[in-house]
Amino acid sequence: MSAPADTTTQPAPQPTSQLVAADANVRVDLALIAGLVPRGSRVLDVGCGDGSLLALLESQRGVDARGMEISQQGVNEAVARGLSVIQGDADKDLVHYPDGAFDYVILSQTIQATQRPRQVLAEMLRIGRRAIVSFPNFGHWSVRLSLLAHGRMPVTRNLAYSWYDTPNIHFCTIRDFVELTRDLDAEVETAVALDAMGQRIGMRMPWAFWNLLGQQAVFVLRRRG
Repeated sequence: MSAPADTTTQPAPQPTSQLVAADANVRVDLALIAGLVPRGSRVLDVGCGDGSLLALLESQRGVDARGMEISQQGVNEAVARGLSVIQGDADKDLVHYPDGAFDYVILSQTIQATQRPRQVLAEMLRIGRRAIVSFPNFGHWSVRLSLLAHGRMPVTRNLAYSWYDTPNIHFCTIRDFVELTRDLDAEVETAVALDAMGQRIGMRMPWAFWNLLGQQAVFVLRRRG
């Protein structure tokens, strides 16, 4: 006798903006990213959620803003704000954009939730003159201490999900990301690490120091040559 068909359905993806901690202070990376984009740039925000960053870029930097978001809910919320956003999956749909289509391609707090981060970053560097990536640092001292003391995957203010329901499927540290940029032969044009208070860590500190004290990081990358 054959097994009954599996009638369960996967839940619809949440907007990317809902896949990070709800505390607005955690998203200090958005204001920082907006300040890194020159006025009038052509921008694609990948995993744009409800369009919060796109709206900020349009109002403050006058950019030609486009967005891609995997969830229909997020697309609806962004379009309702008057933003140009389409439904798409970073892991599958960036390949459809031509080389150099944008000045900046942005991925904020999302690379750790993609299936193939290396491929996604490579596509961003192909279709954009520069790529801006922000991500939570899993190498922060609080994460290390929690794992050492309790022997369990930590839940922190900046990593607010339990291991079984987290959207973060690739646990990345600042040093991991730096190694990925080298593997892709990408030039780090700007790098910023933010501490628990959202303040920048000293620019001349070595990567190991940033990796220990930075809760978040923002990188601006470009292709060499």
